[in-house]
Amino acid sequence: MAGGQDLNERSLYLLKTLVERYIQDGQPVGSRLLSKDPQLKLSPASIRNVMADLEEMGLIHSPHTSAGRVPTVSGYRLFVDSLLTVKPLASSELDQLQHGLTGEADKASEVLSKASKLLSDVTRMAGVVTLPRRESVTLRHIEFLPMSNTRVLVIFVTDDQEVHNKIIHTHKQFSPAELQQAANYLNSVYSGRSLAKIRDLIIKEMEQDQRQVNQGMIDAVNMAQLTFTEQPNDDYVLSGETNLMGFSELSDMERLKQLFEAFSQKRGVIHLLDQCLQAEGVQIFIGEESGYSAFDHCSLVTAPYSVNDEVVGVLGVIGPTRMAYEKVIPFVDVTAKLLGAALNPK
Repeated sequence: MAGGQDLNERSLYLLKTLVERYIQDGQPVGSRLLSKDPQLKLSPASIRNVMADLEEMGLIHSPHTSAGRVPTVSGYRLFVDSLLTVKPLASSELDQLQHGLTGEADKASEVLSKASKLLSDVTRMAGVVTLPRRESVTLRHIEFLPMSNTRVLVIFVTDDQEVHNKIIHTHKQFSPAELQQAANYLNSVYSGRSLAKIRDLIIKEMEQDQRQVNQGMIDAVNMAQLTFTEQPNDDYVLSGETNLMGFSELSDMERLKQLFEAFSQKRGVIHLLDQCLQAEGVQIFIGEESGYSAFDHCSLVTAPYSVNDEVVGVLGVIGPTRMAYEKVIPFVDVTAKLLGAALNPK
């Protein structure tokens, strides 16, 4: 990737102007249009020379037979990293985000959906929010209900007031009284602990000398292991994906099909978003930087969100590489902070 240190101030300003015009208009930018910029003070011929240098460095290219130029992924990257002036949100925009995420009675799932829709509404692109990692969720209460043969329905409530249902297959058939005894034991030992901590405790208890505990405790721990030690299904909430159909660079049917298939399969998108969990603040993938072919013509702007000072998920905006980064970045950054605040236990 070409570096800005190889360019003089005039060339950097021309690149910045070209990228901004292309983001605004969606049309290849020619030398004649750039020559009208009063700060450049260059003739169209001189501008063409600078553009030739930028093209040679891989920062811009000419689509088809057009006389104008458009940024490459490298050009966008240099623009975002070194030339972009991020605009703080207007008070009205901040109010819109805060108002959109308020509501004390809302369940966590409703707040996440609100955040995704908010990002979509304010950017007119697609908003995505990963569900909080279940490892960070705290167990409040658990119950076991007998089903047919060795199947048991587990109902457990977490600190976000979400009720989770899961069917487990036990090694033997249990009576209702035995299941109640197991639930009482687990509630007394594990209630108030995170699922990650519960997994650690289960492993330790399984390793203990089994002669020192009664059969009821062994059965309870076995059922807890079946309930909590499987890796959770990662998921996310997506809003406004149909907005992407309105951008000419994404309107190709094959590209749209590939993109929407990626959204429905989820695994690749989750893997990409997981890379952002460890990021400090906003992280941006431009085009093929994502390493995910479905996103070759898209940019993803993300930020992690935290509950109790622990990063539990990621939110972001998916749109064309030709997006208004200076506006999208603060929307994503502020929404991540507001979402974390809305999810924090009061």
